[in-house]
Amino acid sequence: MRALTGFLLAGCSLFAAQQPVFAQDKDPQIVLISFDGAHNNTLWDKSRDMAKRVDAKFTYFLSCAFLITKDDARGFYRSPKNSLGLSNVGFAQTKAEINTRLGHIWQARAEGHEMGNHGCGHFDGKAWSVSEWNAEFDQFRDILSSAWMRNGFADQEPEDWQNFAVNEIKGFRAPYLSHSKNLFASLKANNFTYDASTVSNGPAQPKLEELTKFALPLIPEGPSSKKIIAMDYNLYVRHSKAKDNPELSQIFEERTYQAFKTAFKKEYNGARIPLQIGFHFVEMNAGAYWRALERFAFETCSMPDVDCITYQEALTRLHQKRANNS
Repeated sequence: MRALTGFLLAGCSLFAAQQPVFAQDKDPQIVLISFDGAHNNTLWDKSRDMAKRVDAKFTYFLSCAFLITKDDARGFYRSPKNSLGLSNVGFAQTKAEINTRLGHIWQARAEGHEMGNHGCGHFDGKAWSVSEWNAEFDQFRDILSSAWMRNGFADQEPEDWQNFAVNEIKGFRAPYLSHSKNLFASLKANNFTYDASTVSNGPAQPKLEELTKFALPLIPEGPSSKKIIAMDYNLYVRHSKAKDNPELSQIFEERTYQAFKTAFKKEYNGARIPLQIGFHFVEMNAGAYWRALERFAFETCSMPDVDCITYQEALTRLHQKRANNS
C-alpha cells in the first residue's frame, strides 16, 4: 500500500506540474463523477472511502429495486408495460442487505454526496407515456420513503428520511440513457431540476432551463482516439465486448485513465466546461475501470482550482453565475 501511495503521489505531483498556472479569470474546473444503480454494498464502502481520500462529492443515481426483495416486489412493484415483480437488474437478496444499503445512503448524504433517481427496474422507457413515467416515479418515491418500515427496520429510520425521500431527490438518469420528450415532460411535472441522460459530442456547457440537461460527453479513447461515452460500461463493451477479460485488465485500466486525463486536461487548460464521468456499481474487467477512476480522482480532485462536486452543487453554481452576470 505504501508503494502504491507513493506511486500515486508521485504521479499526482507530475500531473499537477504539467498544468498551467491558475488563471484568475477562469471558473474552477468542475468534475462530476456519478454512479448508476448504487447497489453493491462493498462498492458503497469503496466509493465513500475514495471520496474522503480525494476530497470529492459524488452523485449516486439509485435504483429502487435494490430496496425491496423479489418476494415483496411480486406483491406491488409493476413497471410500465410489464408484469408484477419484474426487474432487469434483479432485487435485493435479503432484508439485512437492504438495511446495510440504507445506512450507506444516509451516511453518504451526511457526507455531502447527492442521491439521484435511476428508476426502479432498469427498463428502457423510451416508449413510455408521460403517465407511465409518472407511475414509475411514484413507485420510486413510495419504495424509498417506506424502505425502513417495509423491511422491518422502522425503529432505525432517520428522523428526516421522509423529507429526503419525497423532496430532496432532484436529478434523474435514465436506464440505458434512453430518453424521450415524454420523460422530460414527466420530470418537469415531478419537480426534477435536472436530467443526466443525454449524450454530447464532447463536454458541453449545460443550458439552464426549467429542466437542465447535463449530457455525458463523448471523449477520445484508445490508440485511434475514437470517441466513446465517458462511462465505464461503454468502455467495457469496446474493450472486451462486455465479457470479462482479466488478463488484459491493466491495459484496459491504462487506456481508461489516459482517456479521462486527456479529456480533463483539455477542459482545465481551455474553456473549463464541466467534465462528467459515469460509473456503475460493478467492477468490470477485474476492476480496471474503478482503478482508473481512483487514479484519475486522486490526481485531479485535489488540484488547485478543481472541484469534484455533485450535479446539484454544479447546478446551484451555474444559477449563481447567471445571477451575478445579469
